[in-house]
Formats: sequence, C-alpha cells, structure tokens
Amino acid sequence: MATSEIVFKSGVALAALIRDRKLSPVEVVRAFLDRIDAVNPHVNAFITVTENRALAEARMAEREIKAGRYLGPLHGLPYAAKDNVATRGVRTTNGAKVTADWIPDYESTITDRLNRAGAIMIGKLNLPEFTMGSGRRGLFGPTRNPWDLAYSPSGSSSGSGAAVASQMTPLAIGTDTGGSIRSPANSCGIVGLKPTYGRVSRFGITTLSWTCDHAGPMTKTVADAAIMLQAMAGLDSLDNSTSAEAVPDYREGLAGSLRGLRVGVPSNYFFDGVQAEALAAVRQALSVLRELGAVLVEVEVRHAELAEPALWIIQMSEGAAFHEERLKQHAEQLEPNVREHLEVATFYSAVDYIKSLRLRTVLMEEMRRVFKLCDVMAVPAGNPARRLDAEIVESSSAPASFGDSWSIGNMTGMPGIVLPCGFTAGPPALPLGLQLYARAFDEATLFRVGHAYESVTDWHKRRPPLPI
Repeated sequence: MATSEIVFKSGVALAALIRDRKLSPVEVVRAFLDRIDAVNPHVNAFITVTENRALAEARMAEREIKAGRYLGPLHGLPYAAKDNVATRGVRTTNGAKVTADWIPDYESTITDRLNRAGAIMIGKLNLPEFTMGSGRRGLFGPTRNPWDLAYSPSGSSSGSGAAVASQMTPLAIGTDTGGSIRSPANSCGIVGLKPTYGRVSRFGITTLSWTCDHAGPMTKTVADAAIMLQAMAGLDSLDNSTSAEAVPDYREGLAGSLRGLRVGVPSNYFFDGVQAEALAAVRQALSVLRELGAVLVEVEVRHAELAEPALWIIQMSEGAAFHEERLKQHAEQLEPNVREHLEVATFYSAVDYIKSLRLRTVLMEEMRRVFKLCDVMAVPAGNPARRLDAEIVESSSAPASFGDSWSIGNMTGMPGIVLPCGFTAGPPALPLGLQLYARAFDEATLFRVGHAYESVTDWHKRRPPLPI
C-alpha cells in the first residue's frame, strides 16, 4: 500500500488492517515517518522524532501479531505526545530553555498505558513555553496551521493539532488547562477530547494548574479518540486526583441511536461575538443532530461569563506556585511573556484565589442543574484560526472577544469534545468546529453523538492543501 494511502486513513481503519495482517506495523510507522520528513519542515509540529525507537517497536509489534499476541486496536499504531508529557529516555523540553535538555528517567502514566496497549510513539510535539499561550511563543518557533501556513493552529497543543491535521500521526496527546486541546481541534479541523477531571492521570505531565489541567486524545475521528481514551483512562495510584469511576467500553456504544437525546443550546453568553460563518456552521450541525433524532432544548447557564476570569486567577496562581523556584533561580531563561504572567500572579491575593475556587463550585452545581434538562450541551468551538502575524501576545489576562466556550469545561471538569462542522468560505478555507459537553464521566455519550454526526457528514474527511 502506498505511503499516501496509509497516512490518510483513520487510526481505527489502520488498526483493522494491522489486525487482519493486511498491513504491518513496520509499514505503517515507516509511512508516517516519511510523512514527517516531507511535511514537518513546513508545519513545525514535531520537536523530536524517535525514528529508530519507533521502527524497533514496530518490528516487535509485527512479531507479536504474527505469533497471535494481538493486544487490541492500538497495537502497532503510531502516536505522538505533546512535549510536556514525560517520556523515559526521550527529551522532554516543555518548549522552554530551562528544560530544553531534560531527559526524564520515568514515564508518564498515559504514555505508559498507550505503550502497554501496543501503541508506538513516533515523536514529541511543539508547544509554547510551559503551555502558556497560543502558537507563537516557544523555544522551537511557531507551529503552522496546515490549512494555511500563515495561520495559527491555536492553543498550547498546537503541535498536536497540526500533526494530526497534516497526517503526520493518526493519534496525538494534548493537554488542556483553558481550552488547549479543544481550541487547536477547532482551528485544525480534527477531533479533540478534554475528558472529565480525574478520568485520565496527569502523572508525568508538567503542571500548569493542579485544579484545571487535563490530558486527552487528539485524533482524526471520534472512534480514534474512543480507542485512545480506552487505554488512557482509569484510576492511577500515582495521581490521587484520578477517579475510581468505572471506564466503560467506549467503542461498544459508538453506534447507538440519538433518538430522544436532549441537546441543550444555551440562550446566553456562549454564542456572543462568534463570527457569522462559525455560527451558521454550528446551527447547521444542530439541524443535523435534530434530523438524527435528537431534541434541541434551550438552556441558560448562569454565571458562565465569570468562568474565564476566575480560571485565569486559579491557573496562574497555581502556575506561579509550581514555577516558584524557576522564577527565583532561572527567571532570565524564561520567555519574557511567560515570566511576566508568573510574576504578576505572585501578587494575586489569597482572597481572589479562594473566591475563584468557590465560583468553581458554583459553576459545577450550575452544570449539574443544566444536565437535568439535557444530555449534552452544544456550543460553538470558537472562531476560526487567526493569522500568526496577527496573533496578539498579551502581557496580561484580557476578556475574550466572544463568549469563551472553553473555560467552563476546565472550571467544572465536565468532559468536552470538539469536532469539525464546516469551513469558512475563504480564501483561505479554515475549519469550524462544534463543541459538545456532557455530564461528568459521560464521555461515552459525547462519542455516540460525535460518531453519529460524523456518519452523515464528511468534514472530518477533508485534507489540508499542503504544498507537498
């Protein structure tokens, strides 16, 4: 099978071919490594490529499968990890000078679980320094949006979003403290899942905010995200914030009906200031869900506008605490904007921090009330990507220019998924996304709704017009 045929297939499609021995893990890994060689000089998504290790593991996977020891749908599939995720023996830079040469002697729980499921890590992905900010800041320069190289992939998981969208990996790990899985998914036209707080271990992931950090899959399709989460999820003795909540079989529930499922559509805040094309795409997506049997229900989310400023106080206060020694000993090595954010946060008062945590509790109770009225809540996944040269590097927190749809997910811990639902007219034609939220630990419903939507649309099948 030609390299181009391999790299354009979804993870689940490749898994079936590997399982049936129609394609070997070595062929698959080699195809994606060749794709990285061709595409990464344009997109700049990978910081490190683990070619020799990946090929060795692919050969081992091939032997295991031939011997009848098939481990499941991740066996022999490549993945890449955001470079704030610790990987034993592989440089983990955090996009920062101060940790540029760090080679961990331990493995994060999520990469360990993916590896044990047979997945093969092919590299580490670009990010702004210590995940603070969007596409421009970072030791290795900006990642570029594969839909137009002059545009930003958005969010701190910029490398993860761009790598999946440009077919350099079928699966990627992202992290999300204020939308950094879901925002790049929106800008890059892929699927991004922020799981429930406590569903996925954060052991081995460099902290920004203990209260709001999440890690999750970024993939081509909803089914791909489901098989990744299946391996990543569950209680971890190394992370006491993880939950003992049972992990269901996510693939089993993918094909369920949407008949009678209640989709809550907020009447306040979330649609404010969203560009017309994005609004139209979301409204059309809601019409598709209704045609599939879902019932649209108007809901109001009280205090939603307070989520973003409160989240900023929590994440930056905790970030300043985590980086306290770096600020004292290595401040000159920090990117100026990151240093400023952290230094300003040292002056936030305990009163402001505690009030923000109390608001978090209020918002969690509010979402419990909302989910008595609906099964999922649908909101725009933000505006389309911005040009890199116009992406403002702010020196302090500033209100969003539209109804921020990310922060409430991090503040409440509820799971959220973004999937592509359209494109701008262009030029350039840029992806537009739909975001769905669900009750805590109900990722299965998000997968069911997202998979149903994918089954009758083709937005997830479109390919960026890369110059190679």
